[in-house]
Amino acid sequence: MVDIMDENSGINQLRPYQREVATAVLDSVFGKKGLTFSVEIARQGGKNELSAQLELLLLTLHMAELKNLIKCSPTFKPQTVISMMRLKDRLNDAGFDGIWTGELGYIVRLGNARAIFLSADESANVVGNTAHILLEIDESQDVGKEKYSKEFKPMGATTNVTTVHYGTTWDDATLLEEVKQTNLELERWDGIKRHFRYDWEEVAQHNPDYLAYVLAERERLGENHPLFLTQYRLLPIHGGGGFLSTQQRAQVQGEHERKRRGETGKVYVAGIDLAGEAEEVDGEYLMKLNPKRDSTVVTIGEVEFPQENNVGREPSIKIVEHYRWTGKKHTELYTQLVDILKNVWHCRMVVVDATGVGEPVASFLRKALGSRVTPFTFTQKSKSELGFNLLAAVNSGRLKVYKSDGSEEYQEFWLEIEKARSQYRPSQTMNFYVEPAQGHDDFLMSLALVVEAGNNYELRSARGGERE
Repeated sequence: MVDIMDENSGINQLRPYQREVATAVLDSVFGKKGLTFSVEIARQGGKNELSAQLELLLLTLHMAELKNLIKCSPTFKPQTVISMMRLKDRLNDAGFDGIWTGELGYIVRLGNARAIFLSADESANVVGNTAHILLEIDESQDVGKEKYSKEFKPMGATTNVTTVHYGTTWDDATLLEEVKQTNLELERWDGIKRHFRYDWEEVAQHNPDYLAYVLAERERLGENHPLFLTQYRLLPIHGGGGFLSTQQRAQVQGEHERKRRGETGKVYVAGIDLAGEAEEVDGEYLMKLNPKRDSTVVTIGEVEFPQENNVGREPSIKIVEHYRWTGKKHTELYTQLVDILKNVWHCRMVVVDATGVGEPVASFLRKALGSRVTPFTFTQKSKSELGFNLLAAVNSGRLKVYKSDGSEEYQEFWLEIEKARSQYRPSQTMNFYVEPAQGHDDFLMSLALVVEAGNNYELRSARGGERE
């Protein structure tokens, strides 16, 4: 059976670690052992190709039988659709072009055998399908435990089907982690390997281009960034805690002086967090209880581009100024904000909080300053990305704050940085915030928004926009 995957067969050659998984899965399928496997492969390490090759082989060998293999993914679009496309490509590569057929938009048939692709979204209606050949759970860390146990696992109950969970780790509460721990315990009892783990270093041994890519990601994100830890090192994170460690806070501390206005030839960007917005804590948006203490904060960053011998590196941002207004209405700040951003600093990019009552402020600034203003709406997903980008800038040493000047702004900034918390959620998302009982996060959010402004300016420059 495994010989079908050899080079002479015309099917794409699998790497050694992929072949190890394939051999174990096929042994369970054809030995009717009904084992459940967990497979962690670093991001872009070839788990989808492994899955497609297994599907191709099993459909080929069962094409005379009325049997199904079933694969589910957390979402239908794009994940399930991408899996179907990959299988169709492999069928064509193997000479089945014009022989396989598609049915109902989610089934690929080869002879009598069918590959059924389903969404594991909580709202998806999947009950009634039976897996005879194989049951695959893609991105298992993002699939709900209850959805799997009640609707997908029973699909193989009457057939003793072999099951494979693919994914990358996240935290210790996911379905994948639960299956993994069960498999490791079973291995200790009977010695049968059920859990397979290949981090980025294992994958890189077989792909020099991948090695170069991941090393660049490590430099950009930092080795201990949550995404690098989970997606490439395959190390789970645990719930949350302090947003920035003592080491990370030390990295943010710069040696440059605070500035009061822009200098000719320098590039400046700004991030604006507006007073009076709802704050997200533990997944819920809560109105700030004391708006008199809530502030509008503007953070000014000086963007420094890499030297010529560091082509490909992202720019650094030096925080050079903070503005804070407490208890002041947005309408009273309009003209002052425009003057500061346009005439004092000549900002090339401004990212402003446009959530809720911030929308009219963002609209006003965009009319006054044009396309250099980018509104930012806080949602669970967008705030998560904002936090990850901030961590990447900190970890890579690209973000520095002016040295102590004894000001209230400086002291409040560092108070918020020290009190900031993080919370990790399913689907590789996070929240970062300051507990309302401990203060506000205006400076923290403004810092994240100025990093977003620097990233947006670099992106525009890379696409041929303005840049000195």
